[in-house]
Amino acid sequence: MFKSFFKTGWRSIKKHRMYSFINVFGLTIGIASCILIGLYITDEISFDKFNTNAGSIARMTMQYSEGSTTTQTAVTGTKAGPQLKRTFSFIEDFARLINTTRVVKLDDKLFTEKKVLYADSPFFKMFSFHLLSGNPSTVLNAPNKVVLTQSISTKYFGTSDPVGKTLNFGDRGDYEVTGVCENAPGNSQIQFDLVASFSSLPVAKIDAEEWWTANYITYLKLQDNKNTADAEKQIDAYMRNTVSKEPGMTGSNLIYHLEPLLSVHLHSALSGLTPNGNINYIYIMLAIGILILAIACINYTNLATAQSASRLGEIGMRKVMGAQRWQLFAQFIGESIVITFIGLALAIFISIELLPIFNNITGKALTVQAVLAPLPIAAMLLMALLVSFIACAYPAFVLSGTGLSKILRSGFSFSKSGGGLRKSLIVVQFGISLFLVIATIIVQQQLHYMQNKDLGYDKDHLLVLPVDNSILKDYESYKAAINQIPGVQSVASAYETPTYIQWGDGVRKTNASADKGISVNAIPVDQDFVKTMKIHILAGSDFTRADLALLDTSNRWKNYWYSFIINESAVKQLGWSPQEAVGKTIYKNFPGTVKAVVQDFHFSSLHEPIRPLVIFLNNDMLYTMFVRVNGSDMQATIGHISALWKARVPKRPFEYHFLNDDYNKLYIAEQKTASIFSVFAGLAIILACLGLFGLAAFTVVQRTKEIGIRKVMGAGTVNIINLLCKEFLQLVGIAFVVAVPAGWLASEKWLQDFAYRINISWMVFLMAGAGVLLITLLTVGYHAVKAAMANPVKSLRTE
Repeated sequence: MFKSFFKTGWRSIKKHRMYSFINVFGLTIGIASCILIGLYITDEISFDKFNTNAGSIARMTMQYSEGSTTTQTAVTGTKAGPQLKRTFSFIEDFARLINTTRVVKLDDKLFTEKKVLYADSPFFKMFSFHLLSGNPSTVLNAPNKVVLTQSISTKYFGTSDPVGKTLNFGDRGDYEVTGVCENAPGNSQIQFDLVASFSSLPVAKIDAEEWWTANYITYLKLQDNKNTADAEKQIDAYMRNTVSKEPGMTGSNLIYHLEPLLSVHLHSALSGLTPNGNINYIYIMLAIGILILAIACINYTNLATAQSASRLGEIGMRKVMGAQRWQLFAQFIGESIVITFIGLALAIFISIELLPIFNNITGKALTVQAVLAPLPIAAMLLMALLVSFIACAYPAFVLSGTGLSKILRSGFSFSKSGGGLRKSLIVVQFGISLFLVIATIIVQQQLHYMQNKDLGYDKDHLLVLPVDNSILKDYESYKAAINQIPGVQSVASAYETPTYIQWGDGVRKTNASADKGISVNAIPVDQDFVKTMKIHILAGSDFTRADLALLDTSNRWKNYWYSFIINESAVKQLGWSPQEAVGKTIYKNFPGTVKAVVQDFHFSSLHEPIRPLVIFLNNDMLYTMFVRVNGSDMQATIGHISALWKARVPKRPFEYHFLNDDYNKLYIAEQKTASIFSVFAGLAIILACLGLFGLAAFTVVQRTKEIGIRKVMGAGTVNIINLLCKEFLQLVGIAFVVAVPAGWLASEKWLQDFAYRINISWMVFLMAGAGVLLITLLTVGYHAVKAAMANPVKSLRTE
């Protein structure tokens, strides 16, 4: 019996080739979209679950305040982990991590490794990074030990065992290879190529523990039965009642929060070693997948309902022959299953073929194995069955329930039953399409706004180079040599790039302990930083060489005097005007003079408002160099800089990037969202129009005789086109009315996450509506024009 159902279904598919193609194509695209989106979501929600101890590991974050300003950061000082372990029995262990770049030398070859992780000894016991060789308890238990990932081991040592061999880390000395581990999984927030012992760091060698020098990601391993929230309360009480009374900590507002490891990636606003995801984007992706599949199901339902008239004769004959209602229902479901599973097979094939492109859009590294694993395959089969029933349930129910007497009375003629449903589904279909188009336009506009907004400094034509100890030893000479290269306009260096200044600090108007001061971001720079970045000075003057002489470390730093440049936001919080601030003395551990006030500029993502900023001279803390070039002959200028680098810095490979690249990295999530919206909004429009194309074709066929009579009675081509297009355009108009408020509300909610954002213009909705209306007109118009141009005599004769 079931074989008969599927055989009949296959015959129906072959008989109605155009409608079958539309259904199969729509379901293929819908299911393929769901497969790819499902893989993305699965990967995102699986972050860090490979860790055996995932449920009992928490990341520490630090909150501190100066005056009325509160700052939160994902890093802590070196003391947080060890001191809290000594204090609380429920803390079994801790691991402090910091990621850095190192130049690694093997024989005569130099390599720049950007993912070198320094970690405490318990690292490989806390986290489930599988060691292929080496003991988890001892691989990092002493200075100058390093563990290599499998890929790095192959890179340096080929197939030979690297354990016991050494790698040179430049001025950091030789490191003994003590183990090899598998490459870090892609769904880990901790990514590395080499893991060196934390005790190798200079600050750790002297066993220094500080609350405030916050540069380290700290993880705690709690007892399995210990609740994170309860642990946080006990730590908070300890910090307020005990630590705040320690020398140097009196009255401090230092608070620690604990984030469960499994919630960090999607639920934390603070990025750590790698950029976080966003749970809201997961919901968006899930909604997009469901909406795309809904459009495909609507196509099937609409076309199946529209074709019901042509199947009344078949249904009548089957009923006369004794077919029961459940048998007819099963037949139509069987046809739906055939079409859906053809679509599923094609969807799996297309998903595999599109995986590299999808990975490029999302930044993932999803594999074919992820598609063909047993669990995803089972999920796809279940989804295909659900789609089969959802798409066909209504037409199967209606057709199988049609009474024999009604069929015989109608003479197997055309019935308009289901017309209301079809219209409703068209409205839903185009409502979804318009919603996605509106959202796409707004996301693209916000992305364009972020990429082109005046940041308060000029980020274009700026090369970024690393600065290490060998360069700092002869910094002024090296800087002067680069300045002499043709095409170079200016050179400066700083602690980090101005695209994302992370250094948190505090300044006071007086040196009195009662003066709470204000919380600021701070950046050490050389004297040409403001000039090179083209930051606008509102009052005062730029740094000079004379200011460097004030940084006197003799006589136990008693004569040390800073020179500060502060931004507008800092001036406002200090209670001065820009002109009043110039010449004033403020304190950041040591006193200093406010040399100038600069216009506020963006030094973090546009998600965040501009905070108070202090720029101060310090030539000992320069790790990043900026070279402004005129851009007239970029390659030649870079070639000269490369030649100079190789001559002056032979122990480090020449590597550079542009400051624009650093800025764009701040908005990777938004760029992914914009790309995903663009792709799937386009697919939604294509699927909706494809369904409309089939429905319009069917409508024209059913109204052939009517069109012929109207033409004989004098109706012109325009009248016929208007007759056939009017109804569909009205439905799109209703969809527009429904989609506009939904699109506006969703876009407003998304934009609330940005401190600096676009204002949604009515032109967005007009553009989206006009575009979809035009596409609809072209889709339906093709059949309308074809019908209007047909010979009416032939239409009446063949009807």
